[in-house]
Amino acid sequence: MYVGPRYLLLLASLAGCAGAPARGEVVVGAAASLAAILPELISAFETETGIDVTVTIGSTGLLAQQIRQGAPLDVFLAADVATVDALAEEGLIVPATRAVYARGRLAMWARDTSGAPIVRIEDVARASVRRIAIANPINAPYGRAARAALERAGVWHAVEPRLAIAENVRQALQYAETGNADVAFVAHTLVRDLSGRSTLVPDSLHAPLDQALGVRAAQDSAHAVRFASFVLGPGGRSILERHGFGLPEAR
Repeated sequence: MYVGPRYLLLLASLAGCAGAPARGEVVVGAAASLAAILPELISAFETETGIDVTVTIGSTGLLAQQIRQGAPLDVFLAADVATVDALAEEGLIVPATRAVYARGRLAMWARDTSGAPIVRIEDVARASVRRIAIANPINAPYGRAARAALERAGVWHAVEPRLAIAENVRQALQYAETGNADVAFVAHTLVRDLSGRSTLVPDSLHAPLDQALGVRAAQDSAHAVRFASFVLGPGGRSILERHGFGLPEAR
């Protein structure tokens, strides 16, 4: 879904109707795949608007559970589309604010480059690769993508006993960084600037990692709508692209 000028005008209209003051706070729930980008994104938004941002980072599935349980999150930046759509159908996300903001890439990352390099996904099945970290496929879209890729590559059953299941991609990366895993399947944006060896997983091995956002259904959502507008606008898109995310194509 391309976010064009008409959509941004709709968001601006919603913000105007809410009538909130210029300064204030917005609480954002963000998928762990965004961890590397959030400091720059939030800093740019706060500088432009004077609105403070508080962020909770976690797996998409667990953040959705928090929203269902009444957690005070104003904007949800998910790592997939289906979760946002489900929340919209449940009346917890304003349907008009649902939009795809980026497309991610799945990567394999290893800290130690002294041994035989892991350059293909099939390489993780080698006996020398003792532990493989992935985010929990139940709650994390990147974890589901990792499982799909391992299955399509024909190595899932070989590596399943050696999996280290993390809560989210950021924790999966920590497993590999600390030596508790030999390789981790993570969001490319988390490792593109790290030392070590990073290898992109072919997109053909898993479903597209389109990432959607939505504004929490609330009586006063001016600040939330403004944050969503920023992410979807030129400022947010330039930051996303600079950190390695793909962007929705114009139509």
